[in-house]
Amino acid sequence: MSADHVKAQKSFCEKKNFPFALLSDESKDTIKAYGAWGLKKFMGREYEGIYRYSYLIDENGTIEKVYSKVNTKTHAKDILSDLD
Repeated sequence: MSADHVKAQKSFCEKKNFPFALLSDESKDTIKAYGAWGLKKFMGREYEGIYRYSYLIDENGTIEKVYSKVNTKTHAKDILSDLD
């Protein structure tokens, strides 16, 4: 889920040839509810932004695992190994 608007999400999906849509939360209500929005620091500057978190959620809506340190290069494999 991203705070980007729907059009930006759609363009990103098309550019990357994703076979699925990405979720957009421009109001940030859901993002904040999951604790994935807050103060960040970059090059000595503080600003509010989205954290790169992932949640493994079961079919009943229960959060099974929170990934708070996401490595984009291995993340898909990390999740798949947790499903085994």
